[in-house]
Amino acid sequence: MAGEITTIARPYAEAVFARAREREEVDTWGAALATLSVIAGDPHMAEQIANPNVSRERLCEAILEIAGEGLSSEARNLVSLLAANNRLSTLSEISRLFNELETRHQGVRQVQVLSAFDLDEGAQKELAAVLAKRLRAQVEMTVQADPSLIGGVVVRAGDLVIDGSVRGKLHKLANELQF
Repeated sequence: MAGEITTIARPYAEAVFARAREREEVDTWGAALATLSVIAGDPHMAEQIANPNVSRERLCEAILEIAGEGLSSEARNLVSLLAANNRLSTLSEISRLFNELETRHQGVRQVQVLSAFDLDEGAQKELAAVLAKRLRAQVEMTVQADPSLIGGVVVRAGDLVIDGSVRGKLHKLANELQF
């Protein structure tokens, strides 16, 4: 389901980011989306958004009322558009993707590394340098140990996934052998 929400949210985030850059309002849009994300992520509001018996217009009005006057007319239009298309549940993901686009635009890529073993600082620096060259961007890396990988690493940078783990290779081999 998370992948589906990302797929739905991505065109909205890309359109908003393009508009924000065009009007030189990236910071303003980032703040507006963060506010809307908090509102839509509130457990009570999320429950109402998921309830098909609640009017989309009423949800739109409630979100805009909670957001207050600080929201630009374009941000208000985005909320109305999302409500009309039954996409209010994607607000948090739109905000996350917008932030990711902003970071990428600044030449920085967020990279998550899962390693079978803890990586020492030297290994992390070496891996970061290799990834920076491969991605042609500055790399901000988070590293987690995951013993279930058996050996190797899995690297995630946005949509790019590099699976160099033993577990991944075993799954690939099993698929090729049709197990």
